[in-house]
Amino acid sequence: MSTINKDKSGLEIKTKTQEDIKEDFFKYLTEQGRKENTVRQYITKIPELQKWFIENNIIGTDYNIWTDKDKIGDINARLNNDSKKLWMATNKQIKHWFSAPWRAWTTFNGNKPLADIIDENEIFDYKSFYQSAQEAKLIFSEELIIRFSASILTKPFVVLTGLSGSGKTKLAQAFAMWICEDDNQYCIIPVGADWTNREPLLGFPNALEKEKYVKPDNGVLDLIIAADADQEKPYFLILDEMNLSHVERYFADFLSVMESGGKISLHPGQSWDGIPSQITLPKNLFIIGTVNIDETTYMFSPKVLDRANVIEFRVTADEMGKYLSSATSLDLEKLNAAGANMAGSFVEIASNKSMPVENVAKLKNELLIFFTELKKIGTEFGFRSASEIMRFAAIVNTIEPAWKDKRIIDAAIMQKLLPKVHGSRRKLEPVLKTLGTLCLAAGQNIDEFINIKTEIDFNDTAKIKYPISFEKILRMYRGLMDNGFTSYAEA
Repeated sequence: MSTINKDKSGLEIKTKTQEDIKEDFFKYLTEQGRKENTVRQYITKIPELQKWFIENNIIGTDYNIWTDKDKIGDINARLNNDSKKLWMATNKQIKHWFSAPWRAWTTFNGNKPLADIIDENEIFDYKSFYQSAQEAKLIFSEELIIRFSASILTKPFVVLTGLSGSGKTKLAQAFAMWICEDDNQYCIIPVGADWTNREPLLGFPNALEKEKYVKPDNGVLDLIIAADADQEKPYFLILDEMNLSHVERYFADFLSVMESGGKISLHPGQSWDGIPSQITLPKNLFIIGTVNIDETTYMFSPKVLDRANVIEFRVTADEMGKYLSSATSLDLEKLNAAGANMAGSFVEIASNKSMPVENVAKLKNELLIFFTELKKIGTEFGFRSASEIMRFAAIVNTIEPAWKDKRIIDAAIMQKLLPKVHGSRRKLEPVLKTLGTLCLAAGQNIDEFINIKTEIDFNDTAKIKYPISFEKILRMYRGLMDNGFTSYAEA
């Protein structure tokens, strides 16, 4: 309870106790959209911060972090000067479980957060995430991590498809946990089978109460608004089982403004219950959808596929063997904010639209060849896809210079060109053969690979130019022969 004192003039002044302040801080963190588990961890870290400050001579031994808010400025000054290296090293070791609560505490007390003073950013490095994923006992290939990282940096909309239970949602969740400072920067939303409009994502005006707006309980609208107000940090919207409903219905507004850069209208007023009349999709909002294919789901239209990089998940025998031989369970806590010091760099790379492409002439020539063949079946790509493939190449050149033309083109074919290929045997058989031939080295015969009874070595660069795409084309071709129809998405 508050204590009552009197000032010099005899007026009563209510002084909040330490417990009152804790309760107010708890409410403040909750109102900021942080999840309860994170809020409780922040509360726990505050006295630990006090102990650390005293032990490292940042402040005197009589310091009480809960009540001495007038000393926050002095502490920040020390952390930004003679104690800067120690502060940054400590946070790197404990994965920012000091800097994040301290930043929230300083803001709660009306001070300038330390994040605005100290530049803690490091250059984004996908290898750091790959290492953290391994420590968390997640089994993803380094190539998959490169393709995923480059895709989400190319355009903030990625679709993960493939085998059920192969780690699609876990990859999206793991990356968000790794690069976000705390869990109010991402939402994992299970898509409902009854979603027929945008209301589950954006809410709706209350028809019974004037100037009232009903927000969705899942927090999507809050996430978008928070991302718009904090554009130096990445925010992630993860739509799990995205095709349980028709994507074109509930996601139409998002698909439109992704390209136009326009605004989504929410209501006709100015601000209803703190909700603006219009919202944009901020540059630091990254959307990841996961897709499973079975009798309960819907296929994506070309409109959706054309706007995303589509990454297929497969499980190799080596990966399954590694999983079965591992007796330990996942430890996702190891990922928490481990890459948060790279978040600024990540957003900066995603926002940079002027990256150069190496060996651009070869890339253009290969794209034109594939365009010609795809046009024969009416699945040619447009200017948008061509532009995004060029940008994908530039991003890969930046984050992994060791990847040369063939690997980049292979990934681009797999993620941007093949997803739209679907149809009957009569329509696709000759085209798949032609596309398969384009993935082979000069002088190789596609029929020899189609008819081969033994296992194909897709890493044989002397025979196969684009192994990822070629392996997929062969699977699609065999499905076509067996069923009379094929598509990129498989159960």
